[in-house]
Amino acid sequence: MEQEGVLVQSIYYGRIGSEATERLLERFGHDGSFLLRDSETMQGAYCLCVRKAPFVHTYRLVHSSEGWCLQISGVRQQRFRTVEALIESYRGSTASGVRIPPLTDPLDRTQLQYISFGEEFAYMEMSSSSSSSSSSSSL
Repeated sequence: MEQEGVLVQSIYYGRIGSEATERLLERFGHDGSFLLRDSETMQGAYCLCVRKAPFVHTYRLVHSSEGWCLQISGVRQQRFRTVEALIESYRGSTASGVRIPPLTDPLDRTQLQYISFGEEFAYMEMSSSSSSSSSSSSL
């Protein structure tokens, strides 16, 4: 993530689970809000999560020697050099072949640190000296 731009760094939530992601987008987002998290099932892949009520749609982003793409079966995917380029392409609707909900509002994690979560939900990022992984906690 360190070579990615400001947008990706601000919306990257790390190892947050799908249920916590849905709660975040439902509570603090609206239609078009989106964030990026680690895939729970595929190491090295990310999930682009977009709110389009009443659902949160999740798209896996995978990397190959040709670049990053959305992993959707049956559709030839456009490849991008960076995750940020992929997201910006879908934000501007210039990516071809895939229809996803509009990516209008990034859910900036730096803005959420100032919100009182109460007992309903807690998001925190922790790092240890042995690794730079992050984790989430939901109450």
